[in-house]
Amino acid sequence: MKKSAAPEPLWRDVVGTELRLRRRRRGDTLAEVAQRAGVSPQYLSEMERGRKEPSSEMLAAVAGALESSLLDLTMAAAEQLRERATVAAGSHAQVRSLFTLAA
Repeated sequence: MKKSAAPEPLWRDVVGTELRLRRRRRGDTLAEVAQRAGVSPQYLSEMERGRKEPSSEMLAAVAGALESSLLDLTMAAAEQLRERATVAAGSHAQVRSLFTLAA
């Protein structure tokens, strides 16, 4: 039986993590960012935890509240996904090499 690879992270999880990192880096609270973005603190918390699939308008509003842009936010999230894929591909190649050496 072939063991399946770990599932790729969901876009909303990666974007949420990036939002939280940016907010914390600035030293802002959920309430402060939510107020500037025009969303509830609860909704922003759910976005950061990957529980909501926010629209591009919502992401742009939150990015703006963090003095960033939708483009910067999505590029950072895409880079995180690319890095994870590179690491995963590298570890799979390493395992294959080890099996080849053992054979």
